[in-house]
Amino acid sequence: MKTSLYALGISVAAGLRLAAAPYTIEDILTAESPSASRSKEWKPGSGIALEVSGMDWMADGRLAIATRKGDVWSVDGVLDGAPDKIKFSLFASGLHEPLGVLLEGGDLLVTQRTELTRLRDTDGDGVADEYRNAGHGWNVSGAYHGYAYGPRRDGQGRLWISLNLDMGDHSDNKAPWRGWAGTIAKDGNFTPMAAGMRSPCGLGANIAGDMFCVDQQGTWVPATPIYHLRKGAFFLNPEGIASQTLPESPLKLSAKVPQKVPYPDAVHALPEMCPPAVWLPYYKMGRSGTDLAVCDAGGKFGPFDGQLMVAEFTDAKVNRVFLEKVEGEYQGAAFPFLKGFASGIVRLLFAKDGSLMVGMTSRGWSSLGTKAYGLQRIRWNGETPFAIREMRARHDGFELVFTEPVDEVTALNPASYAMKSYTYLYSSAYGSEEIEMQTLKIASIKQGSDKRSVQIVVEGLRPLYVHELRADGVRSATSASLEYPDAYYTLNRIPNSSGSPKPKGKNALK
Repeated sequence: MKTSLYALGISVAAGLRLAAAPYTIEDILTAESPSASRSKEWKPGSGIALEVSGMDWMADGRLAIATRKGDVWSVDGVLDGAPDKIKFSLFASGLHEPLGVLLEGGDLLVTQRTELTRLRDTDGDGVADEYRNAGHGWNVSGAYHGYAYGPRRDGQGRLWISLNLDMGDHSDNKAPWRGWAGTIAKDGNFTPMAAGMRSPCGLGANIAGDMFCVDQQGTWVPATPIYHLRKGAFFLNPEGIASQTLPESPLKLSAKVPQKVPYPDAVHALPEMCPPAVWLPYYKMGRSGTDLAVCDAGGKFGPFDGQLMVAEFTDAKVNRVFLEKVEGEYQGAAFPFLKGFASGIVRLLFAKDGSLMVGMTSRGWSSLGTKAYGLQRIRWNGETPFAIREMRARHDGFELVFTEPVDEVTALNPASYAMKSYTYLYSSAYGSEEIEMQTLKIASIKQGSDKRSVQIVVEGLRPLYVHELRADGVRSATSASLEYPDAYYTLNRIPNSSGSPKPKGKNALK
């Protein structure tokens, strides 16, 4: 089954666009009847719920899928495009809610609640016969949300694991490293690196090899954040900060965690607090971020190489994030990308042909998807969508880079754009409304010599605020409207006009 979707607001229920869409969603599997018995080979209707919780490519080209109920399956023929040739085989079982899988040296590393486990097929029969402990050192309490995520490898070759806060009965966030992320040393020990996370479900490195993590809105987390993980960083949620007293901790907060203050004030009050590289505003971009994958497809996925694709659970969609470094620190813009998936998205993985695998499970939580689980695939059809490819900060505004040449009349008309900025209330409450909203004036616009970019001078830029852009009046040189006219730039730092670095404190924002 194929579904062509791209335009904002277009869904299966609403009907498809008449013109060919740049991206197509293909079904590989969706939820089937649970009536049949379990077997070592999965077939449609077999009754095995393949609730995808982790994915990676095996050495022989098969797709490894971890499921939240404790299995790992190998999938052969997934890229052939013929559903009748796809074969699912059970590789491992009996794991404790694994939430990630990674190929390493022919073996599979799987993170379950208790440990990082190495799965090894020593006799080549396609089934793991060795389950070895490959990483350990974090608390396991039995709490409902006591998840462990990963592993993912950064550009330095380090394996990263992230740990959920405990929630519900049996919670113990004073136990080691709840709400932290860290690396796995060669001896298998967990090395804590960064704290202050709530549900850090998705890990992934960018093109430069730096590790990022997507968290979820909730207590102390006003909207979905994407963090740049590094040693000694504290982000948002202090519920697991008791571990800072342990000798292995790389940080110790030097001030009391502020409460019920605008987020920029909280950053200035607590030197160790590092702002998210990007905020994904609630409802506008989604409600539960779950994973990220860098697009390194060599143009096979369209014009978005180098950017992050970000999974969204509740709204069953994929968003897009452009990152840049300003004064050595990451910040950037979030854009809507594609919606209409079968279930809540948990994992993303690019294939060698440039397509994007989308692994899903509703897990009984609320999702706009209509299926309980699924595996789908996004293909690019070769048509370049007219979109804002990049949004870059300038000392006096922003530069927009489009995927296609723009119409000069509409691109230089201030009425084609609207901008506002806002922040969030930092508190122990569950999420936050947008506060301190200001409408921003666009003073002038200049078109770039490449005809694909414009420089917008904006009055009233504010560091540590989200700057929301709507560019629904801009047209391409061929009169096309933007598929997605909205962008959300997290302006942590305003660049100097001279390009020289500003003095900065411990959190680089003083």
